[in-house]
Amino acid sequence: MNTKKSKREISEMLQGYVFIAPAILILLVFTILSVLFSVYLSFNKVDLFTGEYTWNNFQNYINIFSDPRTVIALKNTAVFAAFVVPIQTIISLVMAYVLASRDVKGKKLFRMIYFLPTLTSSSALTIIFMFLFNINGPFNQFFMSIGLYHSPINFLQEPQYALKVIMAMNIWSTVPYFMTIYLASLVDLPQSLYEAAEIDGASAFQKFRYITIPYLRPITTFVLLSGIIGTFQMFDQAYIFSNGSGGPNNSTLTLSLLIYQNAFGQMPTMGFAAALALLLAILIFIVSRIAEKLNSNEKR
Repeated sequence: MNTKKSKREISEMLQGYVFIAPAILILLVFTILSVLFSVYLSFNKVDLFTGEYTWNNFQNYINIFSDPRTVIALKNTAVFAAFVVPIQTIISLVMAYVLASRDVKGKKLFRMIYFLPTLTSSSALTIIFMFLFNINGPFNQFFMSIGLYHSPINFLQEPQYALKVIMAMNIWSTVPYFMTIYLASLVDLPQSLYEAAEIDGASAFQKFRYITIPYLRPITTFVLLSGIIGTFQMFDQAYIFSNGSGGPNNSTLTLSLLIYQNAFGQMPTMGFAAALALLLAILIFIVSRIAEKLNSNEKR
């Protein structure tokens, strides 16, 4: 059997390599080499001002477990993800199920209006929520007017409220996006399944539990993974909210914000920041794999 390629086949193959070469080069430089360089930095004490690299073995990784602010950042990030991911997933799924119903009026208008926060930049949303929860903002005025409390609460400067405000903002801004993903999948769900369930006397909740949720399980896996990655990497909202400090009292300090502070702060701790970045990547991978495994096990 003759497997020798003709000149035309060789020419087409070379053209293909030429076309994908820019993408491969970008991937190599900005992804693979960047990751390898970050690994190298994590084993060094780096001074960006002098450009000096001092090999210090595993000292950066040892410092992770002895640094109290790292423990606080880990705790805040874990709490943030533990609350935001399940809540945004459940709300998105329920809203998509309701809006996919043929009996709901005005659902197209509601989809369009409710999707607008997703089109707004995260920075603008953070500033809007800071205004809403300001000590003289609308939320304080409303709660005092209905007698919930009599003196305004400083949501932005009280440690027990600050991270919760960011949680509410993140849920409110991400639910429309995940809801749209669920809705796009529900379009392909055969209505005959619901009709058969109605004939058997199934309630709306039973149809949701035994038809909708199992059908959307692959989409739920995607939503969970996207939510986990997004919450663990949350940076801009915490940065704007606290002006980069992670305050008040480190209550909004996340791992991403701590990495930024160590990488571009006044101290020469770029190596420690690289070690934190690798730790964050490992945590995201582990938690994502656990969530994916749990969701796939429910299917069996």
